[in-house]
Amino acid sequence: MTTATPTKFKKTEIGLIPEEWNVLPIYELAQWINGLAFKNIHFSPSGKPVVKINELKYGVTGQTQFTEDMFDEKYHLHKNDLLFSWSGSPDTSIDAFWYDLPDGWLNQHIFKVKPKESVFVDFLYYIFKTYKQRFIEIARDKQTTGLGHVTLADIKRFYVALPPMTEQTKITEILSSLDDKINLNSEINANLEKLATTLFKKWFVDIEDELPEGWRIGTFGEAVENFDSKRIPLSSMERKPGSYPYYGATSIMDYVEDYIFDGTYVLLGEDGSVAKKDGKPFVQYVSGKIWVNNHAHVLQGKNGFSTEYIKVFLDQVNIVPFVTGAVQPKLNQANMNSVPMIIPDQKTLIKFNEILSVLFGMILENESQTKNLEQVRDSLLPKLMSGKIRAKPL
Repeated sequence: MTTATPTKFKKTEIGLIPEEWNVLPIYELAQWINGLAFKNIHFSPSGKPVVKINELKYGVTGQTQFTEDMFDEKYHLHKNDLLFSWSGSPDTSIDAFWYDLPDGWLNQHIFKVKPKESVFVDFLYYIFKTYKQRFIEIARDKQTTGLGHVTLADIKRFYVALPPMTEQTKITEILSSLDDKINLNSEINANLEKLATTLFKKWFVDIEDELPEGWRIGTFGEAVENFDSKRIPLSSMERKPGSYPYYGATSIMDYVEDYIFDGTYVLLGEDGSVAKKDGKPFVQYVSGKIWVNNHAHVLQGKNGFSTEYIKVFLDQVNIVPFVTGAVQPKLNQANMNSVPMIIPDQKTLIKFNEILSVLFGMILENESQTKNLEQVRDSLLPKLMSGKIRAKPL
């Protein structure tokens, strides 16, 4: 049963906590295993993935490296291992993760964290989430060339409050119920996007013989409005921390204090990370106030093509033939605009846009609900983890 306040507090070096709780360095709560420094000789076309921060954030992609070599079992990753990324861009890389990929090998700059018997692993995960901003600030203070670090020395100096195991379990039940709903929304959105892609292929790709009357082969440039000229790249030192996402070629790279776009856009990787392993491009569907650097094309639909249509079209394109540069792959505007594209009649286009409007409307609604759930969770998190709100078992 949850009550508003604990019955008694005690003073500690980290402030007031319930008297039955203890204060310990977070280092003493677990075993910390840093990953291996892999070399090129370890990599092979197949095998188990070498897990870096990109794999934790985006899964196995065309940029993932693999190895068939064998290493000490302590570096072997299995589902539900708790990981802490301690090095990288502070605002987007310093974080805790549940491992949810095929068995792999742990790369350096990530700790595998194995809790002691007195610590519930889910509670340890929420300790990381509670103090995420503090860890980010530590990394920022050591930031050089865009990268920051949280070392074992920092972790040994970092003290946290630890309740009895029964209360740890109750706290995590409350927080994980919110995270479960957030994860469910993410899964629903992934399925909605798959449905949109499946319908697109059925309507516009799997066409037998000749095109229907009134349809023709055109080019991608006929269907998109390009906003690349409004992009502004910022170096890591130029970015002032804020709440607006700062996008790169494949993902959010940071959060900054201002925005340059406000609306719904498709971001298409322009250089560096352009094509995935299967030849498909890196595509992001974004909405709201955002900042975009010069590594992603910023697009909206035009001439009757919705922005959502552009998204599902790009999701099934083999972009490799249009990419130049062996060392630094690039998809320039001219090549992007030349990608062949079926131009259907307006009646068909309107009908399909209506279907996409429903599907992506549900996606955006789920994303909005997720943001609200995250706000509730983030509001409860420090209160539960400090004992200001108690979560005592019945």
